[in-house]
Amino acid sequence: MTTPLHVRIADELRAQIVSGALPVGTALPSEARLTERFDASRGTVRTALAALQHEGLIDRGQGRPPVVRESAAPQSFESFMSFTAWAQREGHAAGQRTIEIARRPACGPAAEALGLAEGTPVIEVLRLRTLDGRPAMLERSAFPEDVGRLLFEFDPDASSIYAHLLSRGIPLHSARHVIDAVGADEVDAEQLEVPVGSPLLRERRRVLSPDGVPLEYGEDRYRPDRVTFSINNVLSPTPGSTPEPRILKEPS
Repeated sequence: MTTPLHVRIADELRAQIVSGALPVGTALPSEARLTERFDASRGTVRTALAALQHEGLIDRGQGRPPVVRESAAPQSFESFMSFTAWAQREGHAAGQRTIEIARRPACGPAAEALGLAEGTPVIEVLRLRTLDGRPAMLERSAFPEDVGRLLFEFDPDASSIYAHLLSRGIPLHSARHVIDAVGADEVDAEQLEVPVGSPLLRERRRVLSPDGVPLEYGEDRYRPDRVTFSINNVLSPTPGSTPEPRILKEPS
């Protein structure tokens, strides 16, 4: 299967950043130059740049070219949110298979987290994520309809959902994560290839815009024999500050 052009653009720029050919603080070529260089549309270039931003490799701002960012921040919003970026950084092959994208009435935790009345339409996504070809995590996401409808226009198996939303101007900014344990239900058991009731690590998240508007409610269920989590406390030297936990996924 032919690799999409936006993936090839991101791969080439990523290689230049990782190799040091594009050092920290260096501005990337303008969108106009990239469209000419790769014979691509601006939309394709923006999708590639959004993927790099999503991985924490570049910073982008309105009215200025993207700049290679400091790579020493291991737990940026982008790196924690991106299963693919994390897996690649750890030397593993990440995969995904979309099981369904559907428009449904919001209910329960999703309605509450998104600040919607019960029954308000949302777009739900169910995806299986793999590590080195083996089932590792089942991803459930619910988006407000005006955000989620953008997911019907691209192939979520070929690219990152967050990168696509960023490229379309959705201001993903911050997220709160809650980690606990839960027993596998029938869907989990079938997709993750474990018995019903098996313990799974559950990570629930609520993604917000810079203005605090809810943009996604997600619930990811991990096989604990494939992925674990560790928490590193980093004590800031600033007087009066408190330790900031950095939550890291680790392959088992």
